[in-house]
Amino acid sequence: MQLRELLASTRHWITTSSPEVLYDRQLVWIALGLMLTGLVMVTSASFPISTRLTDQPFHFMFRHAVFLLLALVTASIVLQVPLSKWSQYGSLLLGLSVFLLIVVLVAGKSVNGASRWIPLGLFNLQPAELAKLSLFIFMSGYLVRKHQEVRSSFFGGFIKPIIIFGTLASLLLLQPDLGTVIVMLVTLFGMLFIAGAKLSQFLALMAVGIFSVVALILLEPYRVRRVTSFLDPWEDPFGSGYQLTQSLMAFGRGEWLGQGLGNSIQKLEYLPEAHTDFVFAVLAEELGFVGVVLVLMLIFSLVIKAILIGRKAFENDVLFGGYLAFGIGIWFAFQTLVNVGAAAGMVPTKGLTLPLISYGGSSLIIMTVAVAILLRVDFECRISSMTPRPKKIADDEKK
Repeated sequence: MQLRELLASTRHWITTSSPEVLYDRQLVWIALGLMLTGLVMVTSASFPISTRLTDQPFHFMFRHAVFLLLALVTASIVLQVPLSKWSQYGSLLLGLSVFLLIVVLVAGKSVNGASRWIPLGLFNLQPAELAKLSLFIFMSGYLVRKHQEVRSSFFGGFIKPIIIFGTLASLLLLQPDLGTVIVMLVTLFGMLFIAGAKLSQFLALMAVGIFSVVALILLEPYRVRRVTSFLDPWEDPFGSGYQLTQSLMAFGRGEWLGQGLGNSIQKLEYLPEAHTDFVFAVLAEELGFVGVVLVLMLIFSLVIKAILIGRKAFENDVLFGGYLAFGIGIWFAFQTLVNVGAAAGMVPTKGLTLPLISYGGSSLIIMTVAVAILLRVDFECRISSMTPRPKKIADDEKK
């Protein structure tokens, strides 16, 4: 009797459609899946270095778990903030980012020759991560306010955001942090293109951007070494090409199904930054080609979700949310391509984290906040679609 009731309830649960909800449950599960994957891989990749530095094999795992908890708490608070508030205070948030970028140059913590962190006790704040999100929030509001200027006037609507970007880029390059500058530039290009900037202006700006990046690489010898070592890492496998050759060995050992979770050899302090910038190489070695494909499918499912939410926002006249959702989608996609490309030897190393997976409190918290904003955009779109429109507007549309 109990078995029959259990089967009946199971059949009812399978055949009954899920109730309408005011948030995107698929996006929540994708984000949580990436976070769980990150916790597992950071735990596995950080065993050796954690044991050597602290005599505690789970030191970085506990820290990452704390960052994850902080990220979820922060995201739950951000989820309550209306989009109108983000649009209203975007300039203030951008000003705070500029201030923190100045502070990090004066009193920042230097690691491997780069001053990118402000010590806060529990973790080191990386203002560059906040700068990315604040720029995209500000730009979304700007594109709503100056939509016609962006489409018609080069100096009126197109150059102003470039000047703001140039200010942030100058401060970031003093750290130095070229990787973040490139991510911000590509995302800014994408947002301006979506806003309808003239193709000629867009191509001209893109040419200037590429020229500037090449010039910045040529001005710094260590950046030139990164590019040359990326082109042929085996020319100097124990010098400038060491990190990339070790990463490529990890990919090679992974084969189809991997060596098994926890069985990576390269993480035994052969591969530098195994739990941060190169956690994807450890993932490839332990989980193989199948694991790599599944994780990339998760990340790009999140990106597709962001693009679909952006399109829905435009359809429901939530313009600020639409631009911001597209910006977040471009940001996550490009940063993933750079991180994975660097680990696989397709692009030079840039020190960028893998979204929601790599170890790092600032990156994890800010990217979780970005996902929470996506959920808020989707929520307001659903509310907007459920709200009956005024009769006059409906009549006008019929005409």
